[in-house]
Amino acid sequence: MRLDPRLTFDRLVVGAGNRLAAAAARAVAEAPGTAYNPLFIYGPSGLGKTHLLTATGHRLSELQPQGEVLALTLDEFSEQFHAAVSAGESQAFGGRLSHVDLLLLDDIQFLAGRREMQAELLRLFSAMQDAGRQIVCTSDRPPSEISDVDERLISRLSGGLVVDVSPPEFEARVAILRASCAERGVVVPDRTLDTLAQRGVQSVRELQGALNQWIARQTLGGERNSGAQKASPEGGIAGVSSGEFLSFLSDVTQVVQQHVESWQVRLRETIAYWQGEGYKTSVLERALALPSDPDVPALVAVYVEAVEHLRALEAQATAVDEALGGHELFRDPERLAEAEDFVEKALAGEMPPGGPNRAFSREGFEVGAANQLAVHAADAVIAAPGARYNPLLITGSSGVGKTHLVHAIGNAIADASNGTIPVACVHAQTLVDELITAIQEGTVERWRNRYRAAGALIVDDVQFLAGKERTQDEFFFVFNALAEAGKQIVLSSDRSPAEIPDLADRLRSRFEGGLTAQILPPDRPLREKLVARFLAALGRPAMPDLLDVVSDPPVQSVRELIGVVNRLAAAADARGGGLDAALAREELGFGANAATTMAPAAAADAAGDRTFLDRERVVWEWPDIGGRLVEEMH
Repeated sequence: MRLDPRLTFDRLVVGAGNRLAAAAARAVAEAPGTAYNPLFIYGPSGLGKTHLLTATGHRLSELQPQGEVLALTLDEFSEQFHAAVSAGESQAFGGRLSHVDLLLLDDIQFLAGRREMQAELLRLFSAMQDAGRQIVCTSDRPPSEISDVDERLISRLSGGLVVDVSPPEFEARVAILRASCAERGVVVPDRTLDTLAQRGVQSVRELQGALNQWIARQTLGGERNSGAQKASPEGGIAGVSSGEFLSFLSDVTQVVQQHVESWQVRLRETIAYWQGEGYKTSVLERALALPSDPDVPALVAVYVEAVEHLRALEAQATAVDEALGGHELFRDPERLAEAEDFVEKALAGEMPPGGPNRAFSREGFEVGAANQLAVHAADAVIAAPGARYNPLLITGSSGVGKTHLVHAIGNAIADASNGTIPVACVHAQTLVDELITAIQEGTVERWRNRYRAAGALIVDDVQFLAGKERTQDEFFFVFNALAEAGKQIVLSSDRSPAEIPDLADRLRSRFEGGLTAQILPPDRPLREKLVARFLAALGRPAMPDLLDVVSDPPVQSVRELIGVVNRLAAAADARGGGLDAALAREELGFGANAATTMAPAAAADAAGDRTFLDRERVVWEWPDIGGRLVEEMH
């Protein structure tokens, strides 16, 4: 998907229907990975979603010229993904995408039913969010309404900011028509634009189509001078046609180029190309400063040979661990020797899987009644890895903070040991995928050695081992080796070991042999702490009345709470004012219809609470059970 140079924020007409989306997109472009990640924009076709997507890319490129922006329609993503799978380069494909600074995905609703692509996107989103890289998606419907999509992916898409665009109001339609006329250099009477805007069209494309039709009628009917007139270019030369002026510019360009050394031109083109591919070009840039004409073809040939060698090394590394594919060593031809040593260690199984995400810290994990047992156990493990609660299994529903806590444990162990304890952190599905690849390539022993080389092992979402017999067998031996060596094992799951189907009894007993600590959905005091933290991260004051409004409705996950805070902050930005309790009540629809604004599960819980809070059905005091039974039977 090519970024259309015309689709920028400067050319975007902002009205009531897209003000919130435009403010959020601009905020994302100016602070990628920190504001709303991912940003999910939805609405019917033709309302400017692609314009917002493209404008975000242009703005980031303007502010960060070295930043890498990749824009793809879902069809393009699908084609590239299947081509990579066919070529046996699926890991390299995912590694390459995960290292772009801004990923723009258009029409993501077409994911429905494509399970393999959903799994790839889930891994890609996790890697990008962990690395603080920005994702922006568009769709014709909100995430919750996209059918046949993995719930974990829906949760990821909903965890940033979900914002809609709606048809433009009359004033915005007139502004769009005027902007279109100015861009095309056509003058149309205001009364005509008003008439076109009053048609009540539902999309910007329909509006532009109506304008095109009117201009065509005026032009083809010989009435151009009575209606539409071609405007003179600003700064143009009187009496000179546009063709003559372009010819003049071409002549000037040729004269200028004749005064530039041709070898420098060729070298700059080469530098621009390889920078676009993500490689460092310092050695080529230094050649530009040479006083005389160097042997440019020979210099470029050596550089390209080094790049091809780096690509081959990267492919070998990603075969061992997909996370190694984007290492900085594979992007600098001047560090070729270091890259070779790096790959040699990886191939020998001396390099454990990648560590935990540094964004998750123990200090950044809020504690409340819903998670205090899990946090107490985590602190004990951090203080003495491998000595108590080994393994430590954290359970809870999606989005309650399991991943944050297990990654925080890993980071704290690594920091406390000054890096002497190599902490490996891996998702269970990645562990399965790596073993399958190892079986195909006959490198199972290397797979075992990598995990045994870890000083502490963290496996997230261990329930995905269910039904994977070979993986369970191999993990059993890795588990035993680490436990016997006194190395800490931390696991997370969305259910207890007894509830994981098709899990080998010997693994189940080992999981239950340590400590299982559950994290529940955040209670009221914890929600208030979390909202205050999220507001502070966005630079918003956490006023007591605002905290009360936002924290009061029950939610099922921390991720859901993040989405609420992000939406309120975006609404405040769009209105150009502060975020207060009044705005929160209005945006969240509190009042007579407050119950309908809650998440479905939260609304159901609230409704259930009201149903059973019946004084005739609640046993407040029960001193005599016999008397109570007699009362119930009568």
